[in-house]
Amino acid sequence: MQNMGFRWYGSNDDPIKLQTIKQIPGTTQVVGALFDIPVGEVWPKEKIAALKAEVEAAGLKLEVIESVNIHDDIKIGLPSRDQYIENYKTTIRNLAEYGIKVICYNFMPIFDWVRTNLAYELPDGSTDLAFEHRFVEGDPEDIIKSVEKDSNGYVLPGWEPERLAEVKHLFKAYQSVDEQKLAENLDYFLNAILPTCEEVGIKMAIHPDDPPRPLFGLPRIMKNRDDMLRIEKMYESPNNGFTLCTGSLGENPDNDVPAIIREFVGRNKVPFVHARNIKFMTDGDFHESAHLSSEGSLDMFEIMKALHDSHFDGYIRPDHGRMIWGEVGRPGYGLYDRALGITYLNGLWEAIDKMDR
Repeated sequence: MQNMGFRWYGSNDDPIKLQTIKQIPGTTQVVGALFDIPVGEVWPKEKIAALKAEVEAAGLKLEVIESVNIHDDIKIGLPSRDQYIENYKTTIRNLAEYGIKVICYNFMPIFDWVRTNLAYELPDGSTDLAFEHRFVEGDPEDIIKSVEKDSNGYVLPGWEPERLAEVKHLFKAYQSVDEQKLAENLDYFLNAILPTCEEVGIKMAIHPDDPPRPLFGLPRIMKNRDDMLRIEKMYESPNNGFTLCTGSLGENPDNDVPAIIREFVGRNKVPFVHARNIKFMTDGDFHESAHLSSEGSLDMFEIMKALHDSHFDGYIRPDHGRMIWGEVGRPGYGLYDRALGITYLNGLWEAIDKMDR
């Protein structure tokens, strides 16, 4: 796959070096971001240029940004959202100036993703991320403390300390936001920014809710095929697309991930894919797994075949990996298991490609 990527958190906050990523066979892209810019502020051109230069000096490309996070005032629908949207549009233009093609984003209230255990131990002694619903039935502060304790000292995306410090205020601000209101606010946002995206050639790719269910009384609007169709109709444009995360969608067993791939990739609505596996436990609980089909509950062969049959030519990366071989790092984002994931995904793609010739 010509656009295989690897998510990287920057030389100041990632123990994995770009030179190491370059050594993973078949990897051509770094999926990066500026993590030191407060949410809602404009990304400065000089910082974008520096990140791009650093990645390219290692012989890799930077064409996908994950993520340009959306300020809560936009999601809540406060009067201040218009200024934050103008800032977002300026960031889009700045990124396009430096060759960025895709922006991954999400529209999840407060928490970008939720796991209840960042070091769930598997029978082989490796650890991964897990979600058990019984742990989200109480005070959200308990989850925050758990994430902070198990993060190995790293700041996790969507769980930045300055954001979580305001969590009680945020819950109060979201009290009047139900699913319909959140969808209306996404519609407002997309209609404001997508003309700029069309102008500069950037595709927006919304990430599914993770997990795809309401949590702590907060609404979710990117859970399944019906939600995707609703978002597609908010602003009909090739620039209004999806990050198709097989794990996030697959966390709901009612979602037929290969069928969703064939439908939306077939319409050229998926510029970016997160390819990962998960293992169901009981009552909808799950934990991450190695990428192989045999290690989880998703058929990764069928997922990759659906991408191939639909002529997918966008960007793809492995997603959350286990911590293996004694590695210590950002939970879910170690080197070794994600590198194994890339090799496996590329192997599936090569086999499917040769079978179909």
